[in-house]
Amino acid sequence: MTGLSAPKPAAVWPLIASVAFAAAALTTLVLIENQKLLGLTLAGIAAICFAAARFGGVAATEAAASQNPWLLRGLITIAAMAVLYVLRDDNFGLLMVATVLIYATVCIGLTIQMGYTGLTNFAAAAFVGTGGYTAAMLGQKGGLPDPLVLIGGGLVAVFIGSLLILPVLRTRGHYAALTTLAFGVMFNVFLDANELLGGPQGLKIPGINLFGWDFSSDLQILGITFSFYVNYVILTGVLTALAMILAGLLDKSWIGVWLDVVRLDETAASVFGLRIGYWKILAFTLGNFLAGLMGAVYAKMTGFIAPSNFTFGDSLVMVSIVILGGIGNRWGVLPAALIVVLLPEKLQFIQEYRLLLYAILVIVILIMRPDGLVARRVRTLRMEARP
Repeated sequence: MTGLSAPKPAAVWPLIASVAFAAAALTTLVLIENQKLLGLTLAGIAAICFAAARFGGVAATEAAASQNPWLLRGLITIAAMAVLYVLRDDNFGLLMVATVLIYATVCIGLTIQMGYTGLTNFAAAAFVGTGGYTAAMLGQKGGLPDPLVLIGGGLVAVFIGSLLILPVLRTRGHYAALTTLAFGVMFNVFLDANELLGGPQGLKIPGINLFGWDFSSDLQILGITFSFYVNYVILTGVLTALAMILAGLLDKSWIGVWLDVVRLDETAASVFGLRIGYWKILAFTLGNFLAGLMGAVYAKMTGFIAPSNFTFGDSLVMVSIVILGGIGNRWGVLPAALIVVLLPEKLQFIQEYRLLLYAILVIVILIMRPDGLVARRVRTLRMEARP
């Protein structure tokens, strides 16, 4: 008696083309300054993405990626090196790329909370701010190496989250969401009123120094000078990759199945003996650690933080990235973060109307793709053939 046959190998060309297209699109959007050319480029990228989704290109890419994970990682590494080379002396462009990666990593943590466990968190910016202010205070005191400062930002965010988890566990649905919303608002008010943390004026923070690697200095590689922001792009890229691997391992393991059960039906999960509180605490802890860690990196990268950097509006932006990318699909946060973070900056020439245009674009995307840019695939049981 045999089980289901193993899936046939997928062609790798759609995967290669998709990674090359993503790298070219990112580089082009960062470099373009002409307004008309920017509009045409956005329209062209949108048309290509729509055609790929309409004619099976996205499905073919997903199949090739799932069957060739190491090829995907190699292609992403090569594409990242090419992007860094092209943008090697563009400070603003590299800063925006690093910022996109920071938002994407925080939203991977939100995906673990919202997409895997169904735990809505409207205080993501508060946890990012917790990590940032932790890095600022530890930097002022001195004595601690920066690796411990960055990890400390994540751990303090976890500690603050542990104080919030009790009311979150005792509520469900919209009430749990309102609990996190209230915490996010209180956090911002606390920062404004606290002179020790700089009050509304904020705090200055020194850059990162990892094991003698000064992130404030330009890089010299084979006689080519790279902007110091390349250091932050590399660091945030590595952290994003590690967060993606963590989320992927969770999703593909039995832990991911249990988290799905908790998200879909808490009553059924408790009947079958799953400890709902345990899995919610795990998801909340992982997501908050990523937020605090990236908050510390963001603070060190920008050299300055203030309460205005961590408002409730910023939390809504992060939640919108998760929804726009596709709730529960970790890959969706990358293009969604690119749209949400980079596009408003590139539309500065239309002043405040850029936010209106951005909002219209998000609405149109969600109308055309209700499940997000990269919809979550239905979990299936795959059985290998046995003799």
